[in-house]
Amino acid sequence: MNSPAHNMPPRKAMILAAGFGKRLAPLTAHRPKALLPVGGKPLIVWQIEKLVRAGIRRLIINTHYRAEQLVAALGDGTDFGVRIQWSHEPQILDTGGGIQAALPLLGAEPFLVVNADIWSDYDFTQLLQPPAAGSLAHLVLVPNPPEHPQGDFVYRAQPGLRLKPGQPTATYAGIARLSPEFIRTCAPPAAAFPLLHALQTGIARGQVTAELHAGQWQDVGTPARLRTLDHMLSAARHPPP
Repeated sequence: MNSPAHNMPPRKAMILAAGFGKRLAPLTAHRPKALLPVGGKPLIVWQIEKLVRAGIRRLIINTHYRAEQLVAALGDGTDFGVRIQWSHEPQILDTGGGIQAALPLLGAEPFLVVNADIWSDYDFTQLLQPPAAGSLAHLVLVPNPPEHPQGDFVYRAQPGLRLKPGQPTATYAGIARLSPEFIRTCAPPAAAFPLLHALQTGIARGQVTAELHAGQWQDVGTPARLRTLDHMLSAARHPPP
């Protein structure tokens, strides 16, 4: 049975920023991917500002590669109107393991999770609504991009999310609302694991819901995609006369 905290609106968010950014090499040879500039500011700052606009003021950021640069750039979050707590991983724990390690900082209430290396116009306030009955995890999905045509999950508005194989598929956007209970009960018995492994268990139990975002979204996974996004955001900031 869900605890009373399960239905509380999220007040915290975790930004996943520990990765090496190997696909973005050589741009990540000397700095973490979360600090790569796009549209005039680091990737991670776009996420922070969007979370602030949604009313989220307490952030947990996990670190591993070039962690000292992230801490130096963002500090305790005062300059951004947030409180940042850092979850450093001496050994990288992957997306699921990183969330699991940060649970003491995240507390008993649901929280948002956002990948540092994506950009989207998705409105985070949509994830502040009470979850559907039985949902311990709610994912934001997007139509499959050209670089990921096979997708991650089978999605239909009814009856909902399923594991592959099947059609039609959709891609996980790197944005979710999670209950701590989800990680505690669905995580595999390992310190390091991808979030997908916990999601597979939760989906099989009927504990994962999803929505499809039809707006703008980009996985900034390669230098070419970073340049494309940078041009788009820069043009929006400085439209031609």
